[in-house]
Amino acid sequence: MEKELFLIDANSLITPYLTFYPFDLAETFWYQMELHIQNGDIAILDLVKSEVLKGKDSLKEWMENVEVGHLIDHRDPAIIVKYREVLRHIQDNPAYKPAALMEWSREDVADPWLIASAVVGNYTIISFEIANKGLNTHNPSKNAKIPDVAKVFNVEVQNLYYMMRVLRFSL
Repeated sequence: MEKELFLIDANSLITPYLTFYPFDLAETFWYQMELHIQNGDIAILDLVKSEVLKGKDSLKEWMENVEVGHLIDHRDPAIIVKYREVLRHIQDNPAYKPAALMEWSREDVADPWLIASAVVGNYTIISFEIANKGLNTHNPSKNAKIPDVAKVFNVEVQNLYYMMRVLRFSL
């Protein structure tokens, strides 16, 4: 069986930091996260790293000091091809308003790049984002969600706890 590799969304770093795993209470969580990032079990998209580095907090300092074993460059030609397909899906899907395409086309939005990278690298995306249960053509959404679009591209999306179990985090 092939080893499952993970691609982490910024919200799966920011949310734990701000809520249930602050550095001063959950050092072992961050130590294990760092080890798995260093050894490449958890890949980091350059845009996700940039998003975390925009902060002015301890999470930024942590990210600055983590040696990333597998940093994904969103400018990789194969990823760019898939990125275009992801945006085309949003554009052509009548369940989305034009605003969804506008949002996902912004330069600093990592979501479509995460999906494109996951397709190319065969990653499971780790995100706290949840699917839009009411997605339909009668009431189009202005917000595309990673789980909905990833499903179209056969990309698995799981939450942080799933990854922690697979990688055998211990708190």
